[in-house]
Amino acid sequence: MPPRPTGLSRRTLGTLGLLAFVAPRPAGAQPASEALPSWKPSAARQAIIDFVEAVTREGGPDFVPPPARIAVFDNDGTLWCEIPTVQFEFALDRIRQMAPHHPEWSTTEPFRTALKRDEAELAALGSRGIMELMLATHAGSTPEAFEEEVNAWLSTARHPKFHRPYLTTIYQPMLELLALLERNGFANYIVSGGGIEFVRAWSERAYGIPPQRVIGSSIRSVFRFPQGGQPELHRLAEMDFIDDGPGKPVAIGKFIGRRPIAAFGNSDGDLEMLQYVTAPPGRRLGLVVHHDDAAREVAYDRQSPIGRLDRALDQAPVRGWSVVSMRQDWSTVFPPL
Repeated sequence: MPPRPTGLSRRTLGTLGLLAFVAPRPAGAQPASEALPSWKPSAARQAIIDFVEAVTREGGPDFVPPPARIAVFDNDGTLWCEIPTVQFEFALDRIRQMAPHHPEWSTTEPFRTALKRDEAELAALGSRGIMELMLATHAGSTPEAFEEEVNAWLSTARHPKFHRPYLTTIYQPMLELLALLERNGFANYIVSGGGIEFVRAWSERAYGIPPQRVIGSSIRSVFRFPQGGQPELHRLAEMDFIDDGPGKPVAIGKFIGRRPIAAFGNSDGDLEMLQYVTAPPGRRLGLVVHHDDAAREVAYDRQSPIGRLDRALDQAPVRGWSVVSMRQDWSTVFPPL
């Protein structure tokens, strides 16, 4: 069992341990219909149950051997909250911590805006400004040192709306889905537009997904052997790969090497991944999480600058993807504290 993350209660850890770290069991050990207690009866829930039962039924027409049972999940907005985007919040806090060593940032964009933390001005930075902030705060260390920085931040940071640790803003229904798939012989992968090493720092203890099954955007790393030191990887302030949109199928082919049979997303950034996974013949599952619950989470879709869901929402009924209404289909959103 991974070490207990600081700031999580015993009750929350118990929930995560039960659902995210459940050991694989033979197919059929628990009926799929009993495995999603936080999902209300709905077409989306039934589609998941029917899919799992079909691909695990030996001798059935849709049976898929365990090595080919691969499911891919977007992270931000699919497995946990993306408003605000957690990795960007980490970058903003890092800018503030690093600012005393960079007095020029007080008058240099995009750092001046980042230090002010004015939401309207931050939104106007654009992708180039955000990328500059991310590179400045994510480079210059080893992967191990960066992981320590991420976990130290997560131990104290809180979601501004829900006032709970970010690792408890994961979605309870999706934890149950991950556990259901794992018990039925699936290998679950995260395919995220977020930083690969940011997500790898905590994916195993949050979702039960080990770091080698995390794919994400990456900055360049080089191997070096410092004089008098140990061989290491050093992270540079240069982009290597952006794992979003059409980059997601490319990354799946490159790092998994086999086309998955199930894909889960929440935005147009997941459109190409959903298309790629569900296009071939045979039993496939595509599912889109629709953020329509302003009371318990956030409501956004077609016009949102973050996690926009427009084209994928239109294509879902045409391509047979399930659309999950957070408001109507989930009896709860987050694990209990």
